[in-house]
Amino acid sequence: MALRSASQGILSDDKADQRKELIGMLRKAYWMEIETVMSYITNSINPDGVRAQEIIESLEADIQEELGHAQQFASRIKELYGVVPGSMDFTPEQTYLQPPEHQTDIVHVIKGVIEAETGAIEHYNAIIEFTDGLDFVTQDMLIAILHDEEGHRRLFEGYLREYEAEGLA
Repeated sequence: MALRSASQGILSDDKADQRKELIGMLRKAYWMEIETVMSYITNSINPDGVRAQEIIESLEADIQEELGHAQQFASRIKELYGVVPGSMDFTPEQTYLQPPEHQTDIVHVIKGVIEAETGAIEHYNAIIEFTDGLDFVTQDMLIAILHDEEGHRRLFEGYLREYEAEGLA
């Protein structure tokens, strides 16, 4: 019995070029999440000071969520007949989440998180638009992940407003 491919949707033969483009977008999303995990681990351990504790705890919780997002992206890449990239394909981009010069500079960390979440939100919205009418499974997954990222950004925007109100940012 011969295998047959899907006759419609993203897995159909006539959608091979769009599927390849989507896999590229998902690979970028995967690396964004992996890099965010690395940066959040760093920034959940390095900060010093009484005021750092809430930021540390928030980042510790986000690490697991971001790792889960990376795993979802990896699974979807595989489902779309792509190959999940290995570590040699990684190129870091998150300059804004590198450890600050002074480990008590919590505002640097907060602003870096906002920048990372904003980048994810922008990229994930682009994927949602690309998949509209083409791949509802990926679109649905991205909408759920987008919700998480918007929540993270909103939380850290609140932290930043508090620091600004106190003249610390």
